[in-house]
Amino acid sequence: MAEQMSIDSAPPAGGGPSPGPRYDFEDAQSGDLGALAAIADAMKSDNLTDRLESLKRLSVLALAMGEERTREELIPFLDESIDDEDELLLALAELLGDFVQYVGGPKYAYVLLRPLENLAAAEETVVREKAVESINKLVSGMDQLHVEEYLIPCIARLSSGEWFTS
Repeated sequence: MAEQMSIDSAPPAGGGPSPGPRYDFEDAQSGDLGALAAIADAMKSDNLTDRLESLKRLSVLALAMGEERTREELIPFLDESIDDEDELLLALAELLGDFVQYVGGPKYAYVLLRPLENLAAAEETVVREKAVESINKLVSGMDQLHVEEYLIPCIARLSSGEWFTS
């Protein structure tokens, strides 16, 4: 049975204290658990560069986790981890628009709406625009029932929320 990795835990680092973790993403393509844990750990880093780099490798993590775990663990983790770095928010908004294949296809596209809704309510205009663009990508493949059940309430919440002006 394959060893499962939680996105909230990375393997313990060996040796003494260091100024910060080093992330080696090169072996992630092969499914190496240490490299996959490095991606997950980098997503929680204080260093913006590490977090941006981890977003670039998020599809590798999603593939390794599988569709169900991506829906149930990774997407909620991303939604809860949304922070205030505009560059990171913009990258995440763009990434989620192309993430349908990793959550199980159009049948499960609705699970991406929640983090995109949060991004569509962000303060920065370019982040909001990219999130809405990604939502539009999702909707094109969603069935009518999911549009009615998930998208319409999402739009209603966004329309009643606070809007920021520049």
